[in-house]
Amino acid sequence: MNTLLEVKDLQVKLDHQVILNGLSFKVKQGEMLTILGPNGTGKSVLLKVLLGLLPYKGEIIWHKNLSIGYLPQNLNYLSVKNLPLTVEDFFKLKDPTLNRQKIIKALKVVGLKQSVIRKSANTLSGGQFQRMLVAWVIISKPDILILDEPTTGIDVGGGENIYSLLNILRKKSPLTIIMVTHDIHIVYAHSDNVLCLKRKNHTCFGKPKTILTPQTLEDIFGMKIKFYQHQ
Repeated sequence: MNTLLEVKDLQVKLDHQVILNGLSFKVKQGEMLTILGPNGTGKSVLLKVLLGLLPYKGEIIWHKNLSIGYLPQNLNYLSVKNLPLTVEDFFKLKDPTLNRQKIIKALKVVGLKQSVIRKSANTLSGGQFQRMLVAWVIISKPDILILDEPTTGIDVGGGENIYSLLNILRKKSPLTIIMVTHDIHIVYAHSDNVLCLKRKNHTCFGKPKTILTPQTLEDIFGMKIKFYQHQ
């Protein structure tokens, strides 16, 4: 697989505080890279830096002219629950030129019925809403998805369904995914590589079966973490 992204000796300082320091990793086409770590270690900051939204030192090298789909952490059910928007309205906030058939097609890709398009977005279940967000971000057919905690607000079973869906989507097309999550169990099942961000800017990077040991997780989160390994 071709390397799409190289990050070399990345340093990020915000308000005179070092957020990331000496960070290096690669992402290949078709891979799922998961960024894991406790709050306050710069996971969301890293995504914004990759998107060119924050200043940095070091090198970020995109090897192709890529179309990127971004799902920010604050775009979730809670952010729209009080807004009188249908699902169709929600999609047209992103692109007013989208026609109904294109939206229905995207909804079907993520397993939602076409009748959903007429529903109020705030009446969807948590799992349906997250599926809608995946459809919303893939409707522009991006080469790479950058997702910040895409299962926020839904239960473990719903989270597994979303990750399974993302895994299916990337296997059907040359889709690359960079994602922040706290769902360790599912990370183990679906990620090709894991980038661990720890306090005091220490990091680790590698295959989940190598990186996600009980000792490493305790080192990252500062406590013992129980998890099971998918076979």
